[in-house]
Amino acid sequence: MPLTADMRRSIDQIRDYLFGGGYPDPMSNAEQLSFLFFFYLFESIDDENQQRAAMLNQPCTSLFSGDWTLRNPATSVMASSVREGSLTATVLQTGTPTVPRSLFRWSVWAADLSGDALVHFVRDEVFPFFTEIGEAGAHNFMRGARLGISEPTVLAQVISLVDGLGLDQADSDTKGDLFEHVLRQIKQAGELGQFRTPRHIIRSIVEMIDPQVGETLYDPAAGTAGFLVAAYNHIRLAHSSPEAIVETEVEGKLQRRGLGDRLQPDALRALQGTTFFGNDVDPKMVRLATMNLALRGLPNVRILQRNVLTTAIDEERRAELGLPAEGFHVVLANPPFSGRVDKDRIVEEVRIGTTSSTELLFLKYMLDSLRPDGRAAVIVPEGVLFGSTAAHKTLRRQLVEDNRVDAVLSLPGGVFQPYSGVKTSVLFFRKGSRTRHVLFLHTDDDGYELDANHDTPIAADDLPHLSNVYARREEAWTRWEAREPAAEWDEKWWFADAAALGDNDYNLSAGRYRPMSEAQAEHQSPRELLDELSALEDEIAKELETLRIAMQEFGP
Repeated sequence: MPLTADMRRSIDQIRDYLFGGGYPDPMSNAEQLSFLFFFYLFESIDDENQQRAAMLNQPCTSLFSGDWTLRNPATSVMASSVREGSLTATVLQTGTPTVPRSLFRWSVWAADLSGDALVHFVRDEVFPFFTEIGEAGAHNFMRGARLGISEPTVLAQVISLVDGLGLDQADSDTKGDLFEHVLRQIKQAGELGQFRTPRHIIRSIVEMIDPQVGETLYDPAAGTAGFLVAAYNHIRLAHSSPEAIVETEVEGKLQRRGLGDRLQPDALRALQGTTFFGNDVDPKMVRLATMNLALRGLPNVRILQRNVLTTAIDEERRAELGLPAEGFHVVLANPPFSGRVDKDRIVEEVRIGTTSSTELLFLKYMLDSLRPDGRAAVIVPEGVLFGSTAAHKTLRRQLVEDNRVDAVLSLPGGVFQPYSGVKTSVLFFRKGSRTRHVLFLHTDDDGYELDANHDTPIAADDLPHLSNVYARREEAWTRWEAREPAAEWDEKWWFADAAALGDNDYNLSAGRYRPMSEAQAEHQSPRELLDELSALEDEIAKELETLRIAMQEFGP
């Protein structure tokens, strides 16, 4: 079933209850909801496992069978708040430290408990119970998880609304869309500069990079796993029969979805277990990413809590984690745009001179993470493409001379509103070989109004056309070479060869090489001018910060 207006309203009600109840942080609230979704869904997952095992005549022990030792035996004081005659009341009134694990089914405790009894039981017993299950499984989703809602009335209202969503009856796409609606409410950037990447931008990037069955995909700054989810949907759509493709409205635009009915069983198993990988330094993001993937039908994807710039993994540990020893086929990422790392903590593999700039270090790390001929699509702040520090130039020279830069997609300013006004581009490259020429793609419109919220759909959208140009870039190069040099060029794409890049300190900014007539130059739009000024301002601020740090290190 599709995501309904009632479901959206229920999520909005949950948001309002939490905000009105004294819980204003949308990221923490999304994390708390992910826990409750997990508790709710686990009962039906366990029941399905039992039914499947019975049909196949295979052994399978329910995770709700046996006994549980109470972490806080004082929980028995809750008996007065529990519905008289219920299973929960009978057990809790005994004061015994051991209770049946069946009490931890959502259908039991969510219906039986209220008031302080509900808060105490969820905080002291339900969270430890599911933490134990999570740590014994394929991921660390529940590690360090804590109940963050201590107001009994608010918790009861939220649980009631979650119960009414009917998640156990929804398909994976609906559950995923519902959780995306939750994630959309996260409006602020994190302390490390991470923020939610617009899903239509992610889908365009994934379409251009075109991941295939049998490839490994990696996002080292996974956030809420938007790139990995989009890659999974892209692969499913590519392996769907016409009758298994539907159109659904997402963020005001029609989007094609495929059921993946033409995927072979071994390919499906690979997608669910050995295709997608991710990291994030923020434990909240790890939990949100894991839930986002699980709701999409990918519960076994491992998202590690790890700072890739300061923590190395040796070959033995890589093998234990199931990471491909030779590197990844595809890297997709929107790494943090701001921040610096303590130079003493940076792992040797990602060092670029003396820089501690996270966007440069991440780009170096992603290049190193690829297998030979592996490809990457990385969102970068504009300053990475034209910055004048030694580290900027060294990294760009390495990309151009020792690898193959395929394209730079220049995104309009305002794409990341309301999180950030930073001007960005997408860098497409392959590991190894050498750059012959780079395709530059310029986006004026991305299908949404470029205002403070960036969520109003409009008809103007350059991304589909530019994606097609990228797919046919060798044909585009032939057309570019055949043009008359003096003729006006009114396309939103153009090329620069390796010699031109070298002559310009390997500058990869699209505007540097744009063929423009005098009339066009005189009528550069105010938005383009502001984007350029904003990018320059960011770059100047970063270089001043680098100078300030250097002066501190060397003394007055």
